[in-house]
Amino acid sequence: MTKRLFHFSNDPKIESFEPRSVRVSSTRPEGMEWLNGPLVWAIDDAHSPLYLFPRECPRIIMWRTNETSCEEAAKFLEPSTSMTAYVEKAWEIRIEEAVLFRYELPTKHFISLDDVGMHVARTRVRPLSCAQVSDLPNQLAGAGVALRTLNSLTPLRDAWSSSLHVSGIRLRNAVGWAEER
Repeated sequence: MTKRLFHFSNDPKIESFEPRSVRVSSTRPEGMEWLNGPLVWAIDDAHSPLYLFPRECPRIIMWRTNETSCEEAAKFLEPSTSMTAYVEKAWEIRIEEAVLFRYELPTKHFISLDDVGMHVARTRVRPLSCAQVSDLPNQLAGAGVALRTLNSLTPLRDAWSSSLHVSGIRLRNAVGWAEER
């Protein structure tokens, strides 16, 4: 079965996605530096809740792995959900009011990065469809994601040393994140 791939945007009129370099380069493992270069990025359906947020919203999303201990699950995760997403309180209203556009992309030119559903293409990609997505808190809940707010995300720094899978997105925008490094 072929995975469905998506790209989320606040622009409802994208006719094609052109490969472009990332805005802020990341340190990549040796041989993977090309991931900072011109690419079209997509996410698979299972991991698409990672992008049900306004584009610049800093967030930390966690879920269980086969190694997750009961203690760590109790500390970081909401029971009976597949993921727990943490955002700063300052983003709460923006999340509630945001409207996104979910573009479905053809899988033909994409390669999997074997990293939480991420796929990339090195060529222009024309979307198959575009759907408006609103009421993001409800969309997250429907996807099995618990949304939790904190004044700051910095107390969650130790989550990366846990047995959970932890994804941090746009953390450069989180209050105090850069100062505490």
